[in-house]
Amino acid sequence: MEVCLCLSSSSRSITKFSSLAILMTSLFSLICFTSTDAYDALDPNGNITIKWDVISWTPDGYTAVVAMYNFQKYRHIQAPGWKLGWTWAKKEVIWGAVGGQATEQGDCSRFKVNIPHCCKRDPTIVDLLPGTPYNQQIANCCKGGVISSWVQDPEKAVSAFQLTVGQAGTSNKTVRLPKNFTLKAPGPGYTCGPATKGKPTKFPTPDGRRFTQALMTWNVTCTYSQFLAQKTPTCCVSLSSFYNDTIINCPTCACGCQNNITQPGTCVEPDSPYLASARLSSGKNDFRPLVQCTPHMCPIRVHWHVKTNYKAYWRVKITITNFNYRMNYSQWNLVVQHPNFDNLTQIFSFNYKPLVPYGSINDTAMFWGIKYYNDLLMQSGPSGNVQSEVILQKDKSTFTFDEGWAFPRKVYFNGDNCVMPPADVYPYLPNASVHSVLTLPHSLAAILISLILLCSHNL
Repeated sequence: MEVCLCLSSSSRSITKFSSLAILMTSLFSLICFTSTDAYDALDPNGNITIKWDVISWTPDGYTAVVAMYNFQKYRHIQAPGWKLGWTWAKKEVIWGAVGGQATEQGDCSRFKVNIPHCCKRDPTIVDLLPGTPYNQQIANCCKGGVISSWVQDPEKAVSAFQLTVGQAGTSNKTVRLPKNFTLKAPGPGYTCGPATKGKPTKFPTPDGRRFTQALMTWNVTCTYSQFLAQKTPTCCVSLSSFYNDTIINCPTCACGCQNNITQPGTCVEPDSPYLASARLSSGKNDFRPLVQCTPHMCPIRVHWHVKTNYKAYWRVKITITNFNYRMNYSQWNLVVQHPNFDNLTQIFSFNYKPLVPYGSINDTAMFWGIKYYNDLLMQSGPSGNVQSEVILQKDKSTFTFDEGWAFPRKVYFNGDNCVMPPADVYPYLPNASVHSVLTLPHSLAAILISLILLCSHNL
């Protein structure tokens, strides 16, 4: 009887201790790891920098060139492109825009003769489309808001437009910096800091023998957070190998679950007669995913197949499949973490560059398509996939096919973290011994035995 009382008391203590530990862990996570944290371990210094250069004065304001530089290594801005917004500090208006346009004109009724391009106190600017007449363009404009990542194409990692601003002041002392900058690319995800005055930008003349200088320069830095970008993931990973017939599919409901009963149109079967009408009814500018019905419901699946084992090398096949009927992914990229990437020997059909944010650790590879060959990942269908194979040299001190070592640690598509299968279901070697796993029931049993022995000893 005393043993039972001892166990009951100890159980209550364990329960209280466990509850306290869970509470402390939750509080710690809320304090240290907020959902808006934009730190990226693979690209710690990555950001989009906005430069606002005042290049001339006008009778009631100034003309400015606004440029956005994407200093992110592997995250780009895809269609339908960026949207940049802010709030004026005073009662400024936009008389004219080149290379971009305001999405709304706003209330300009107080103007009787010359009507401004935009009178809103919080304007939103978008890029112009390719094919815009030359007299409406400036350098680095008119790409539909698409900006390349810095690693893929530094020359295309910038976008710009020009504004003529009125009622703004006509000197460095009377002009006020805009505030509350917002950047959507194309949806939420970026958080912008306040505009700060910087060193005036210098512009070289075409012959490179002279530099002109901006009258004023403001800088704004915007950082990305996947938590802010979307509530659900956009990609998942499946695994297979030559030494095991089991194919490990993407986790079920990795990006959502099929729910055509309460939410019709969540997904479409590939042989459905309604597929063509669903595509047409969405409209030209509707970029919401319309995915093929799958257990994982992800727009993108990345498949990693351990293909061949050589004496000194091993070979992997990577396949990216698009299940989205509404989206062609231009300038796509894939980032994969694996410890053997420090000995990557050869790659086929993809461009490749190592990402080494910490100098000595080379375990992250960035892949993207070859221009005019496979840099466009087509929408779901027979052509909706791209493939490559990589050959890696073995390091005898670390290489093994045991315990899922040959599979990636993390995978990112277009900068978003993909859902991986749980590690305990990875394909194992056929002759691999059964690994003991310490589970919660085992732990509780061990604690129970210890308590019984302790109470018995006290008797």
